[in-house]
Amino acid sequence: MQERHKNRKIYFEEQSYTTEKYVIPYIEPVHRVDGSISLLEVGCGEGGNIKPFLDRGCRCMGVDLNEGQIENGKRFFAEHPHRDRLTLTYSDIYDIEPGPEMQFDIIMLRDVIEHIHDQERFMAFIRRFLRPEGGIIFFAFPPWLMPFGGHQQICESRLAKTPWIHLLPCRAYASLLRHCGESEGRIADLLEIKETGITLERFERAVRQNGYRILRKTHYFINPNYEIKFHLRPRTVLPVLRSIPYLRDFYTTAGYYVVAAK
Repeated sequence: MQERHKNRKIYFEEQSYTTEKYVIPYIEPVHRVDGSISLLEVGCGEGGNIKPFLDRGCRCMGVDLNEGQIENGKRFFAEHPHRDRLTLTYSDIYDIEPGPEMQFDIIMLRDVIEHIHDQERFMAFIRRFLRPEGGIIFFAFPPWLMPFGGHQQICESRLAKTPWIHLLPCRAYASLLRHCGESEGRIADLLEIKETGITLERFERAVRQNGYRILRKTHYFINPNYEIKFHLRPRTVLPVLRSIPYLRDFYTTAGYYVVAAK
């Protein structure tokens, strides 16, 4: 798994595959996806999630804090037939001025909300970029309490395959990471995720408190992205198990949500 994150082209193709096969079909029952609509992805990386939308002729914008990934994306899309309908921007979304020309039909955050500090503030802010009539936001994220909710799969050591270690107290977690040879930079990244990780319950509370309504939600026992990564067929959490607040976070590997402003 670490190799996939190092090889950004592989990661780009994996994102594109899952968005094409699962994310767009998930969105389409509540919003059309064709050349008449606009898309904003926050935390786009190289833009793998954007590609299936661009393939359909959508006007697309991707924003990311990693300049290198944005430059990679520009190279990956250099020969795309709709490249003139794509903007990739190296920026903090908070530094982008909202306005009528910056309102989008669909906003997407796939595996991103769990990295954002103060998600409640973000949920209020991002509404400025949402088209008032019919705009939607798609979220996909791993709940914090799931086996790899701390993103420890990015570790270089055997800890990459060790579930639930991210639930250790901060000092014990950092000590374990250091003992197993993880770099100080990676330890800092993992501790930051420990600060920002979000549960299903807190996410849904932030949605309600910021004036959104949930149009669709699905809790996956096997994340759709695991198909391309591990050849596992996606499966949803059984109804009786997803009805148990808090406990469901331990066995839900991905939450898919489509929300809209009330």
